[in-house]
This record gives sequence, structure tokens and C-alpha cells, in this order.
Amino acid sequence: MRLFFGLVFIIGFASSCSVLDSVGKSNGKMADGTSLSTRAEPYDKIITKEAVTKKGLFTVHKVGDKYFFEVADSILDREILVVSRFIKTPSGAGNYGGEEIGEKTITLEKAPTNKIFLRVSTLVSEANESDAISRSVNNSNITPILEAFDIKARNEKHHTSIIEVTGFINSENPLLALSDAQKSSYRLSGLEKDKSYIEQINSFPINTEIRTVKTYRAKSTSGKGSNDLPAAVLSGMVTLEINNSFILLPKTPMEKRYFDPRVGYFASSFLEYGDDQQSVYRNAFIHRWKLEPKPEDLEKWKRGELVAPRKPIVFYIGPATPKKWRPYLIQGINDWQEAFEQAGFKNAIIGKEWPENDDTMSLEDARFSVLRYFASPAKNAYGPNIIDPRSGEILESHIGWYHNLMNLLHNWYMIQAGAVDPRARNVEFDTDLMGELIRYVCAHEVGHSLGLRHNMGASYSTPVEKLRDKSWLDTYGISSSIMDYSRFNYVAQPEDSIPPVDLRPRIGDYDKWAIQWGYSKLPGEMNKDAEKEVLSKWIVDSVAANPRLWFGGEGRDFDPRTQSEDLGDNAMKAGTYGIINLQRIVPHLIDWTKEKESDDYSNLDQVYKDLVKQYDNYLFHVAQNIGGIYVTPKTMGENGDIYRPVPKATQKAALAFLDNYIFHEPDWLLTNRILNAIQSPRSKESVTRTMENVMMNLLGGSRMSRMTFIAERYTDVDTYTPEEYFEDLNHLIWGNLNVFYKADAYKRKLQKAYVANVIALYKPNEAQGTVGGILAKLSEDYTSNTDVRSLALNELITLQTKIAQTIPVVTDRLTKAHLQYLTREIEEVVGEPKAMDSPFRPFNPDLSIKSGPNAPSSSP
Repeated sequence: MRLFFGLVFIIGFASSCSVLDSVGKSNGKMADGTSLSTRAEPYDKIITKEAVTKKGLFTVHKVGDKYFFEVADSILDREILVVSRFIKTPSGAGNYGGEEIGEKTITLEKAPTNKIFLRVSTLVSEANESDAISRSVNNSNITPILEAFDIKARNEKHHTSIIEVTGFINSENPLLALSDAQKSSYRLSGLEKDKSYIEQINSFPINTEIRTVKTYRAKSTSGKGSNDLPAAVLSGMVTLEINNSFILLPKTPMEKRYFDPRVGYFASSFLEYGDDQQSVYRNAFIHRWKLEPKPEDLEKWKRGELVAPRKPIVFYIGPATPKKWRPYLIQGINDWQEAFEQAGFKNAIIGKEWPENDDTMSLEDARFSVLRYFASPAKNAYGPNIIDPRSGEILESHIGWYHNLMNLLHNWYMIQAGAVDPRARNVEFDTDLMGELIRYVCAHEVGHSLGLRHNMGASYSTPVEKLRDKSWLDTYGISSSIMDYSRFNYVAQPEDSIPPVDLRPRIGDYDKWAIQWGYSKLPGEMNKDAEKEVLSKWIVDSVAANPRLWFGGEGRDFDPRTQSEDLGDNAMKAGTYGIINLQRIVPHLIDWTKEKESDDYSNLDQVYKDLVKQYDNYLFHVAQNIGGIYVTPKTMGENGDIYRPVPKATQKAALAFLDNYIFHEPDWLLTNRILNAIQSPRSKESVTRTMENVMMNLLGGSRMSRMTFIAERYTDVDTYTPEEYFEDLNHLIWGNLNVFYKADAYKRKLQKAYVANVIALYKPNEAQGTVGGILAKLSEDYTSNTDVRSLALNELITLQTKIAQTIPVVTDRLTKAHLQYLTREIEEVVGEPKAMDSPFRPFNPDLSIKSGPNAPSSSP
């Protein structure tokens, strides 16, 4: 038998369990052996005939304006999860009804006096009670007592104690109210008790629900701060409605499934101690729902036959959800049924509408999983889960859905798919199109609620050219996982005739396999070590047979394969196709964003900004290859390296792409017809900022020190050395300076950005201004005591000499002034220029990619 002491990262609430299972197992006595009723009043003196009673986890009695809990002896020392959520929030708070405030696990226990203690569990360790070390673990893990309740009365017949909870519920305590950090974020101070009250308390078989109104004093900075709530400014008070769910956790925790970093599950962990150890173990286990076959179907399930689970996963669509979108949300939930079939279950997950006329159900009731629809300008959705911290069992989920998410989906789809899907070329999408986009996002968020993390490496499983292949897409989709941020198929070209269903993600082979790995039954009974071996071998064999099952994580280290918002296995090819489609879209943006003649240009303004962000994505997906490292987690029994640098040829191709699409001004993006309608004369600054951000990224201290490390470490491959990288960048940005040299405005900004970043690499403390300060910090943290600063100094001296020899012969006045300015900037850091044999570097033919698919274009 194992003893748990305290809890883990994410905590949750219980599945079905009866309080009556263990009634009578307590003898109703305190630790000193005396009766709990020694100093208690007679039961009927406290719980009078006027009491309004509701039975459940705690039998709740309301007598006048006081609330009493009748606590069964059978739930003393049992873990109870407390989940707090907002019901109503003030305007401007940024939180909405149904969103979680926090979770804590508590126990109620007999006290050495006529009291019941409420303890909050805080620790994270476990030991086998048969091991001697369990005594040490127990002695080192005492949990805090949050409250001591006087026992007002005893019911010896039913083995229960009466405690009054009115004052505790109305108090400002960390279990039932906002935390100090939450109050600080809204500038709230003390609780106003005379303006706070208990609205109602309901009790159910395994949970008790407390609904309160709490009013706080609020500080106002008279508009000077960004977090001032309107209510605080107007009245100095802020009122909230909060629901606290007390849920009894299962007496016997679900069997854990141990975590493996090669499969993308959320996980919790605890420290494990044992007499036979020579070091402390950290055991991690995944979050998953408790799915098991009905007893009569167990043998069928073991034989591989599909069976319905004893208790399916049910998600309700909240009643605030517009009716036109409910069928699509239900489809997004039910899409996961196919994945669970691979684990042996049919109809394992079901989407339903909330029964609005059923007064026995409450949205705040912790037994129900609900998709809550928020009337909010936020463009987001999320899929959390609440777990039993002892086992990782998912007990409930409240998916959050913000109304304005549709605006984000609209703009994404117009920009990424508008070149190939005519339906995307309207201010407002038809119901079916928007419904299918909603269905996709819903399926993604449900995946999180099932325990799955993002798999940003899933899109890498699809070769770029296959994204233009209808037969491939019909079979595999655009990504191996809906848990990637792969969004929509921006690679497909109009001539490919790709149907709309293959332009958006769907549940893929990785998702089905991950559900199978986490939810299917393992063969036979086995101990922990044997189970880990079986699960590990399953991963190795499965990924070897189908590389699409590889889990890439949420953006692992500096691995360019695991990026968000990207597609395909080659960022340069995918980005080229994406930019060609953007070039097709830009000339039509005014028409596509106009609904009627009286419209202003606000739609155009927003879509254009989002289009520029999409262009930025393509550039940074490519830049990640330079100095990149492939990271593939393996066990010691697997062949191959965990860490390998990105091939040199790939890095050079990435630099050539950036030369084509950002080192030269993208005229196709700077259409005067658009810019004159939405922006000021400073309209080109968004592209300039993109260029400056790319340059800061390319010459960041992290990247440069990483390239230095790779060159020193990986001597068995032809690495892209930082000195060669400097030479290539220098040639692309400066070319050959001579008497005919003339730099246009964009080139001058590019060269200024280059010099500023190299200065920041050499002497971070010499970097000037806000941007310079950022550069300095980024460089200083990574380049201290490396060759990067030496190379940066060498580059500045080389460039200084090159410019100095050009200034006397250049004829264009603005170009000469620009070069003189840069000369002075460099001199302030490295001093006067010295003589040099030759300021010109030879042209590197590997970067002369000016034709083919990477070539810049001014028209589609």
C-alpha cells in the first residue's frame, strides 16, 4: 500500500463515488479517545424544525441566516477538491462567468478538541507504508490547518457532526476567495463583509456547490493605469459572483499511466521514496479520463472488439451559445469518437446541448463538462481539464469559447485560403464555412481537454509538395495532428483544385495513436517498471513504422521542425508558395473587405495587418533554420543522436530566401491604393519593422553563440560557421561598394539595422535606445566569453574600412551621407579605421539564388 503526502501540479475533482460506501467506519471519537459529542449541543437545538435542508456530500442546513454543514464521519480524512469559478464578473475584468479561479485539495479531520480541522494539501511525495522511509516522509510533510470548526452538535445515529460555515464562507480566505495575486492584478484591497453574502448552497451526492457575492474595495489611479476597472473608477468598489465546488475524490484513485516525453500528454508528478532506492525518483503520470468497459464487455474489449465505456465522456454546449453554431461544436466533440475506437471504445465521447429547462442541473456543478460561450472581444478559445492529483484522472473540463474568435478565423482563412477558396473572399462567411472553421477549433480544444498537448512538429510530417496533392490530402490531411497550430493550407495553389475539406486540419493519425497509447488497456498485470518498458517499446516500434507519429512538442528548443503556424517539411518552399498566394490576394483586398458602399476602411485595415503578420510568419519560420538544432528525444535503447545541427545547405537556403523576400523591399505588399486608405504617410513602417525584427533575430546573441557552439562541437559534419555566416550576410546586405553604388531608402534602413546589431554583439553596453537596449540584453546574456564578440569586432573593422574606401568615390549625395553616418557610428565603438589589404569579400555562389521558386515577384 502506498501513502500519499500532498499533491501535484494540476488538481481536479471526483468521479462517481458514494458517501454512503463507508458510513459507520468511524467510531465518532477524537484522537484522545473521547466522544466527539462531549461538548456539543443536542442536535435538534442547532438544526431546528425551521431548517431548510439539502442532502448531498455535505448535508446543508439553513437556519435563519446561518448555514451549517452536516459532515459524515466517513468523509473525514478523505481528499476533497475545491474548484472555484467566476459566475459573474465586472466589466473590463477580462474574466468571464465559468472561468476558473483556482483549485485546492483539502481534508477534514478530527481535532484533539471538540473541533474539525480543515487542512490544505501542499506537498508532493509518496512512499510505500511498508518501507521505513515512509516515517521520514510523513514527518517531513505536515499540511497547514486553514480553519478550525467548532462541532456544534452530533448525530450519533448517522455518525455526523454539525459545523457552522457562515463566517468561513463569507471571510476573505485563500480557499474560497480571490488570491492575493488576483486581487493585485485588479487593484482590489480588502473584502467588504457587509456587502458580501452567500447567495445559495446546493448539495449533490459527491459535491456541494457554494455560490457567493463578494465585494472588494478597489484602488483607482484616475485613468493612469491600464488595469483600472470601470466599477472601481465610478464607486471604489468591485463586486463579483463566485462558485466554489467541493468534490469528493474517489476513495481508490484510478490506475496511473506513466508519462513519456515522446507522447504529448499533460502530466503531473510526485517524488517517490523507497528503502531500496539509491536516489529519489520523480514519477510522472499523464492526465486522462477514466474509461473502462462495462463488466459484461470486458472480455470483448480484451479481444479487440469495440465496446461502449461504462461512463462516456460527455460535453454539454452551454445555453449562452448561439444556436446556429451548436451543431458544429457538437460535431467537433464527436470527431474524437474515431480516435477512441482505435483504443477499443465506441461512443466514448459525446457532445450534447445543455438541457435548459432541467432545474436539477447547474452550469457550476462540477460533475458536468461544459463548453462555455463568452460574450467577449477576445479572439481565443481554450480547453483545460481538472484532474485527481493522485492519479491524473480527468474529472471535468470547462472549455472556454470567446465570441470574437470568429473574427480571427475569418481573417486567417481569407488570408491563408482566399487564393483557392472563393467562399473566403467575403466580409462575412456563410454559415456552413464558418461552422466548419468552428468545428476545427472545437476539436482542437477538446483534444486538450482529453489530456493532449500541442504537437507543433506534426505539420513537419507532410512533404510540402504533398500539400498540393489532392489524393494525399484526402488520405492524410494537411498535418498528422489537429493539436498542431497548422491552421489552413496556404501552400495549395489555385491550379491544384484542392477541395475545401483539405484546406483545414482534422484529427490525424498521430491523434488516434496518442489516444490509443494513453487510453487502451495494457496486456496483463505488470509492475511499474514492466509497464514503462511496454509503453516505451510501443512508442519506438510505432514511430519507426510510421514517422508521422513523432511528437514534436510545443516548440522544442531551437528545432525548426516544431514551429507554430507553419506547414510542411521545408519552410523555404512552403513560405514561397504562401507568399505567391499573398501576392494574389493583395490586389483584391479592398473588394473582399467591402460589404456595402457606406463601409469605412476598418475591415481592410484589420485584414491587411493580419496579412502582414502572415508574411512575418513565413520569414521567421525560415529564419529558425539558421543555427537550428534538431532535437529528437530517445531512450538509451534507440539508435541515433538526440541533438543534430540543421544541415549547412538548409541554412544557406534559408538565408537566400530571406535575401529574396526581406533584404529587398517587398513592393507587392506596399500597394498605394491600400496604404493611402488605411495608414498615414508612415505607412511603410510595418514592413520596415519586420525587416528590423528579422535582422535582430538573425544577429541575436543566442543564435550567434549557438552557431559557435555547433561549429566547435560537431566536427564530424560540415557546419555553417559563424565566420562564414558573417561573410554571407555582409555580401547580401552590402554587395560591392564602388563609385556607382547607390542605396535606396529601404537598403539604408537595412544597413543601419545590420550595423546596430553587430555593435550590440560586440559591446552590448554601447547599444543605444530602446531597441538597442533590447539588443544589448539579448547579446550580453549569451555572448560573454565566446568568440562571437571577437567576430563582431572583426566584422565592424572590416566594414569600417570598406565604407571608408567607398565614401570618397561614391557620387550619390544621400548614399554618401548614409555611409558617413554609419562610419561615425562604428568609430564611436571601435575607433578610427585602420588600413586593410582589401575591403571587398568574394561573392559566395551558394547564395546566388535569384531564380526558380525562391525568386521575388511583383505579380502572382
